[in-house]
Amino acid sequence: MIKDVLLNKFTLVMAGGALGSLLRYLVQGWGQALTKGTFPIGTLAVNVVGCFVIGVLNMVFAERIPIRMEYRVGLTVGILGGFTTFSSFGWETFSMANEGQGLRAMMNMLLSVTLGFMAVWLGYRLAERWMGV
Repeated sequence: MIKDVLLNKFTLVMAGGALGSLLRYLVQGWGQALTKGTFPIGTLAVNVVGCFVIGVLNMVFAERIPIRMEYRVGLTVGILGGFTTFSSFGWETFSMANEGQGLRAMMNMLLSVTLGFMAVWLGYRLAERWMGV
């Protein structure tokens, strides 16, 4: 029984991830075509839409529609996780703030954005050295 539930959950996350990745690719491409590459509007659109959808889904699942956990995980972690992990970041930060943990929410935002940027910079610079650029 537990094995079947886990297998079902894993399958839904994998299938949802594939669908979410395809949707991200399409939406990002559409957004970039609108601005002709002058601003990452495609990525911004994906992140904002993902955050909006995860907010709606989590509220609906909590308050209105009881849904089996594996389907909930398939939709949020699978599809939205493939679409954008930024939606998970947004939801987790909102949850902390909504539970009165404003300082933790602010720290999550500050650390995620700052450390994420620094990690990209460091990775890029290390790769430059490795490649002899």
